[in-house]
Amino acid sequence: MKEELLLQQHRPDLRRSTRETGAKGETLAARFLRLKGFRLVSANFIVPIGRNSRGAQVTGEIDLIALEGDTLCFIEVKTRVSRDFGGPLSAVDRQKQRQIIRTARVYRRIFGLFDMRFRYDVVTVVTPSNGRPEIELFRNFWTESSFRKKEWRDDIL
Repeated sequence: MKEELLLQQHRPDLRRSTRETGAKGETLAARFLRLKGFRLVSANFIVPIGRNSRGAQVTGEIDLIALEGDTLCFIEVKTRVSRDFGGPLSAVDRQKQRQIIRTARVYRRIFGLFDMRFRYDVVTVVTPSNGRPEIELFRNFWTESSFRKKEWRDDIL
């Protein structure tokens, strides 16, 4: 951990280049989705979604929100410059999925979209320095039902 902090202190361009890579990936993903027939509704939707255990406000972000037909798609974009340390899909973990679900619920509540079909997609972008970007769409990558708490039943014991 200390080594990481020292590395970042000596390379101030590291954080900026990560942001630039992400922004480039989101631009490529938006173009890719438009070519696939999606209609983009919003980019970088940010909203407060609650408070953490220490009482600090937590915000959620959804990279892209789009319509595919009559389905509202909440899309996480993950961009990497290579697959050397795992693909971009591995970064969409349960915590990230939960944060996006909470943000999407707020979005649907703000705009009164209670009866509209929706899903959670991921677009991965790999932008090697010496080649064409590789872009993949993973429709319905996760669902809210996998996060619902199971019911406890007393008659099992």
